Amino acid sequence: MIKSIDATRLLQLVFVSTLAALAGCQGQPQASQSSSESMDVRGKRAPGTVIDLSQWKITLPMDSNRDGKIDEVGPPTISRLLEPRFFYANSEGGVVFTAPNKAITTSNSTNTRSELRQMIDASGSKTKAPGNNFVLAAHPNASRYGSIGGTLSAKLAVNHVAIEAKNPDKKPAFSVVVGQIHAGKDSSMAKGFGYGNEPLKIYYKKWPDHEYGSVFWTYERNLERDDPNRTDIAYPVWGNLWDSSESPQEQGVKLNEPFSYVVDIDGSVMTLTFSAEGKPTVNYSVDLSNNVDPEGRLDELDNPKGYSGDWFYFKAGAYNQCSAKDQDGMWYAGCAGSGIWSEDSQNGHYAQATFYSLTLK
Repeated sequence: MIKSIDATRLLQLVFVSTLAALAGCQGQPQASQSSSESMDVRGKRAPGTVIDLSQWKITLPMDSNRDGKIDEVGPPTISRLLEPRFFYANSEGGVVFTAPNKAITTSNSTNTRSELRQMIDASGSKTKAPGNNFVLAAHPNASRYGSIGGTLSAKLAVNHVAIEAKNPDKKPAFSVVVGQIHAGKDSSMAKGFGYGNEPLKIYYKKWPDHEYGSVFWTYERNLERDDPNRTDIAYPVWGNLWDSSESPQEQGVKLNEPFSYVVDIDGSVMTLTFSAEGKPTVNYSVDLSNNVDPEGRLDELDNPKGYSGDWFYFKAGAYNQCSAKDQDGMWYAGCAGSGIWSEDSQNGHYAQATFYSLTLK
């Protein structure tokens, strides 16, 4: 369960350093705070003064009132929000998203996030309401939804990724997702859809001893959670894929090096465009309503109707993939972190990205 924060809580988030320290990054009450835990707002301002947040809701890696539920702020309050550790506009006009390796997470994830969620209906309807989500043209009840398709455009740079993992060979280690499309269930549809899968996640990954990182994206087969064929398939942009420990050298992207992406859903087709100064522009196109992959090959292991029966929303920000959880399974890299932000920020146990532009159409 996710909660929203009212205007009073917003002011407390911005101005009351004691509350921020209690939120910590563990989602657990703390007995006391040190002066280093107080929030420093110097040179920082509300992101809503830089980009249009009127159709976004943010999830933050904190529990400001210690009720065990992750904090979420939606429109119109988000336009006035400043969280000086995890969500702020810097003096250069970029919007900074920061997510520690260890912090409170949403109920269905072990990864922390400082991440925006699209709200097509900014009047405040529930996130799962049809008017707050889009569908493919192939959806049999498309007219019930907020839109058919849509476009997300962003220019950003990744500033930092996790630098220490107990299980460094697990694919998500040292990576952050900076854009995605998430699917949800239409209860009127027959079985075969609504597994909460992700037809798109845009990754940046850099190994600790490398100068350059890699940008790639993944498509998740739209299958039930316990189906062994349900997996994320990676496609290259610049550099390597997530299973390579080799340095991408100049074919990759350095930290703080800007790049752009455009995600366009037109009808039932997703078109991706990646661009950066000095890099080749990379394009992909895939029909999300069938099981033909981006390279034009039939994927017999995928859902034959793709994502045609799901609804969707865009996400953008820093979704830290370096989970602090250490157990079997590809997602659990066992990344270092204390859950205390003053320590983790100093020790490099976090992911951070700065967005210079972010638009929805």
